[in-house]
Amino acid sequence: MLTGKHLIAGQWVAGPAIFQSSPVSGSPDTFAVGTNDHVADAAAGAEAAFPSYSDSSRTQRAAFLNRIAAEIDARGDAITAIGSRETGLPEARLINERGRTVGQLELFARHIEAGDYLDRRHDPALPDRQPLPRSDLRLLQRPLGPVAVFGASNFPLAFSVAGGDTAAALAAGCPVVVKGHSAHPGTGELVAQAIDAARRACNLHPGVFSFVQGGNREVGAALVQHPLIKAVGFTGSLSGGRALFDLCAQRPEPIPFFGELGSVNPMFLLPAAMSARAANIGKGWAASLTMGVGQFCTNPGVAVVMEGPDTDIFTAAALASLQTAAEQAMLTEAIASAYRQGVEKFAQAAGVQQLLAANCSRRAVSPAIHITTARQWLANPELSEEVFGPFGLIVKAADFSEMLAIAKALHGQLTCTLQLEPADAEQARQLLPILERKAGRLLANGFPTGVEVCDSMVHGGPYPASTNFGATSVGTMAIRRFLRPVCYQDIPQELLPADC
Repeated sequence: MLTGKHLIAGQWVAGPAIFQSSPVSGSPDTFAVGTNDHVADAAAGAEAAFPSYSDSSRTQRAAFLNRIAAEIDARGDAITAIGSRETGLPEARLINERGRTVGQLELFARHIEAGDYLDRRHDPALPDRQPLPRSDLRLLQRPLGPVAVFGASNFPLAFSVAGGDTAAALAAGCPVVVKGHSAHPGTGELVAQAIDAARRACNLHPGVFSFVQGGNREVGAALVQHPLIKAVGFTGSLSGGRALFDLCAQRPEPIPFFGELGSVNPMFLLPAAMSARAANIGKGWAASLTMGVGQFCTNPGVAVVMEGPDTDIFTAAALASLQTAAEQAMLTEAIASAYRQGVEKFAQAAGVQQLLAANCSRRAVSPAIHITTARQWLANPELSEEVFGPFGLIVKAADFSEMLAIAKALHGQLTCTLQLEPADAEQARQLLPILERKAGRLLANGFPTGVEVCDSMVHGGPYPASTNFGATSVGTMAIRRFLRPVCYQDIPQELLPADC
């Protein structure tokens, strides 16, 4: 079923070089390497498609999204099989992720048909107003133009070829060029085949979607710098995302870069909650920390506690849950290597005690837990950096004032969590205004791993969690990233967009 080729404006094309996948099991597959010429052709196709696709009706775009969902489901078994082989993720996880991806497409279809996202406003003309008349003014959100999307390593479906960025851009009326991730090229191609089948079934311009297989960083740079690309969606590392973000800003015409780059998602464990259920919180943290081998952007990597016997109970419960954890394969050898290096860095840091050492082989790893004090954490900024994987750091505060100091010192996060009981209300009341300036999502008495796809979700936050704190990459508000407001003054009705 695999061609090993790129999908460029409706055509499957090869290239001058090839690469092989690195599956956890089975034989590798061969794929064409993306080039700058592929990027240029895909961008030109997207621009050619923009006039007709941006002017298509909401009903037409909703039908396209629904058909993509159906085509992905029709290939479900094949996608699960190759996705599991390429990434090492369990079949059940990939089936659930496919359900989320399909559900998101269908949700976006319903949302755009309702039309509320357009934020339509109309101030009728007041020709007799004194001292000056007012023109007829209408505001409408309109598509930006062709959008570049970078597939994520940790979510081969929900944040990749047909994931949230692609679904949001297509819903908004923007053609999409996806740069696939080399960690799961076969999965990416099967999903691209599904989108192309949906595009053909809906009789849309072939340039509305293109898929370029993973190339080197030069290809990614060429994509974000191409003058026909008008916005970028990215999920990945802080270093890679920041480099692309800077390139977007340095263009002759700077464009928005919607990047999700990293987060340690701290939890603040308040005294009454610890007194009532320290052991259960420890077990829950361990389960959240290791879900998907810790390869979730909302992995709660830091637990902030106050010194005392309840902290010892919490720590013992977490360790008991983690000590028997077997090694599990990470998504790529490079991710496993970065995890190993991150764990080693913390083990060697001053004032940090290793409670549970990680076992790391070529691609498989086990959890690691370290502990430090609030003073050490505040004095050493490197202790607040993310280690991508099943890594946890316990930060012990001497008192609540140190806990507040930690909250104030946080960089931008995707999530912050409070574990609290009614007796903790006053301390929570002091923390909450601080934390809402630090994160896009605040939780009470839960764990942040897992993101609900719905109208009210915010998956983003202040830098470095994301590069645009006013946006979300999950939920229906994600569509707004790829629209811009246009005001129509005294434009004749017959010339206005149909949605006005």
